[in-house]
Amino acid sequence: MALLLSLVDSPKVLTLSDSQAGRRESDRRVSCHALIFGSKQRLPWPGLRNMAASISPLCSSVTLCSRVLQPCCRARLRAYRKCGVERRHFHQTDTSHAATIISGTELARQIHREIQRDVEDYVSQGYKRPHLSVIRVGDDPASRSYVRNKTKAAAALGHINERAVCNAIAPEKDVDGFHIVNIGKLCLDQRAMVPATPAAVWEIIKRTGIQTVGRNVLVAGRSKNVGMPIAMLLHTDGKHERPGGDATVTIAHRCTPKEQLKELTRLADIVIAAAGVPNLITVDMVKPGAAVIDVGISRVQDQTGKVRLVGDVDFEG
Repeated sequence: MALLLSLVDSPKVLTLSDSQAGRRESDRRVSCHALIFGSKQRLPWPGLRNMAASISPLCSSVTLCSRVLQPCCRARLRAYRKCGVERRHFHQTDTSHAATIISGTELARQIHREIQRDVEDYVSQGYKRPHLSVIRVGDDPASRSYVRNKTKAAAALGHINERAVCNAIAPEKDVDGFHIVNIGKLCLDQRAMVPATPAAVWEIIKRTGIQTVGRNVLVAGRSKNVGMPIAMLLHTDGKHERPGGDATVTIAHRCTPKEQLKELTRLADIVIAAAGVPNLITVDMVKPGAAVIDVGISRVQDQTGKVRLVGDVDFEG
């Protein structure tokens, strides 16, 4: 069957196996002036009716050219065309060829967070904390991997509440500075136990004579144990109970675009890398005369298969 669409600019002939050709032409949002049907095979009335329903409202006239069409089909189609259907453009969205990737890992993280909340609510009501017991028969590698993943998931879902453990330590004996009281005092510029790595950075700055007052500092990393305490130490008032660095501090993190990170580091007088991302800071990102302190740490495997510890700054690049 052939379909001739008389367009404003030039006629176009399409080959139709069904009404899909009409739909394809509709994607161009063309208003037809004439619709001509012709066929070498008999077409049942439902097929013609469906085609007319989707195409004929666009046309000012319908002409049946085939003599092999059943007379009843011709009459019905003419009657349909005269029913006064409003002239309109029609459009059907094509099936997209782009695949939508659904991350099972991300969904698993969401479910894990939900389970963590449920477990904490359950335990807070006085119930015993749920636990996982595994009995494995044999030494099948796939089974070992399956059980290992189960164990990791159970541990990650709150078998031990890290915050509760940290807060169980007396604040005055919390040499890591993880207790909520010490964290709060640090944020309020009061004397407190400071985490070891931030305290080491502060000591390096003081002992090497790096000036911080009024200087721009970029801290790459926002962890509660390293990045955040470093920023607190450097930006607070030097005249407070716990003297600070009086610096202008900017914190970058994993959601900071790479180009924006480059702009921030080029403006910084002091760059402190504490993100745990190998080769995050390169030579082109640091302005001349700036001080760079690298406290990031990551495990990487080289070409020989050996694992070594590296920082965030690419000193070799």
